[in-house]
This record gives sequence, C-alpha cells and structure tokens, in this order.
Amino acid sequence: MNPDISKQDLYEAVKTLVECDNPHIHLHQHKLFTLFSIAFQYMLFCSTKKPGLYIIRVEDSLLADKLAKKSKDPITRRFFQALLLPRKLKYEKSTFYLDYFHLGTWNLTKELPQDKIMGALVIKNSSNKPMAENFEEVAEELTPEEISMAQAKKDLPPDYYIRYLMNIVPKTITIAFEDEYPELHKIAFSFIKKKEERLANGVKFAADLDLDDI
Repeated sequence: MNPDISKQDLYEAVKTLVECDNPHIHLHQHKLFTLFSIAFQYMLFCSTKKPGLYIIRVEDSLLADKLAKKSKDPITRRFFQALLLPRKLKYEKSTFYLDYFHLGTWNLTKELPQDKIMGALVIKNSSNKPMAENFEEVAEELTPEEISMAQAKKDLPPDYYIRYLMNIVPKTITIAFEDEYPELHKIAFSFIKKKEERLANGVKFAADLDLDDI
C-alpha cells in the first residue's frame, strides 16, 4: 500500500489552495486519493475560519467507500468514514453533508439555506455517465437551451453536479481527471508526478498505470 502524503506536501498543497483567489478550482491530476486528502483538509481548514455548511458530493457510494479507505492521510480517512453514515457530521461550528451525483440523494442538501453554505467539494470518478434524472425537478435552474436538450436526451447537463453548486456556493473544488471545465481554475501540485514517468532510456510506465491502485 502506498504511503500517506507527507505532512510537508500536504501543508504546502493546502496553502496553495488557501492562497488561490479563484472561487472555483479544478484539481485535474491523476492521484485521486492524494488530491482528495488535500481538498478535504482545505475544506476542514475553511470550516474553522468560516463556520457554516459544507457539501461533499461524490459520484457514487462505491467511490465514497474507496475514499474512506484509501485517502492519503489518517484524519481524512477517519472523518470521511464517520461521514458516510448518516451523511451529516458536525465539526466544531460547521456541518458537513455528503451526497452523490444522483439527484435522489440531494434531499439533505437541496433544502439547506444557501446563505449558510460556505463551500463544496466535488469528486468525480473516471466514468462519463450522464445525469439521467427528472430534469423537471430542477428546470428553474436550467437555461431554455438546456431544458430543450434535456427533453431530447432525457438527461440533465452532464456537469450539472458541479454547475448547480457553482451558482449557490462561494467556493468549490472539483476533483476530476481528464475532464475539462472551462469555467474552473486549474491547479496542479508539483510533487505529484505525471502519469508517464521515464525510468531509464527506452523504459517508461504505461500511461494508464496508476501506482495508487497497486
């Protein structure tokens, strides 16, 4: 099992996020469990400085289970394991809520007072499943073009899981590898090596090999 992220790298990465003025950030590198630890620790830090409500939105429950087990620092693992059920956890003067991309899981978060929501963290897996939900429930949040498209395709805009949050939350972080979000500000951490690393002349890792999974 790969070791946890070093305290120095974690500190520097969280500091980078703290110093970023852009309200909507995209972490696009391939080390999902490392990036989740960084982003989650950043949200914990924010929750102590700006108490309020924080949303953690994960693609599905299978990915949530993996994050609880494979995150790269012990505090994140323990906190997220406690958050899995009942998907709501108080931390000092703030409260964290967990939901998934499926609209049916938004019952805890859709009624939250928007002025109390301070931040949101979105974690996407490598799949590209459409948000095939009942778009009438959220029609007021969509443009006429999006409604027309949804009616034709029987699904919501594919990035609705983050688009909706961007409209109501002052600070969001999205973790997604090989996905593009033109409205988000990309941040990369230098200590995370590129997927393809040369070992010696003529020898290199395959592009799809992720050492986190070994």
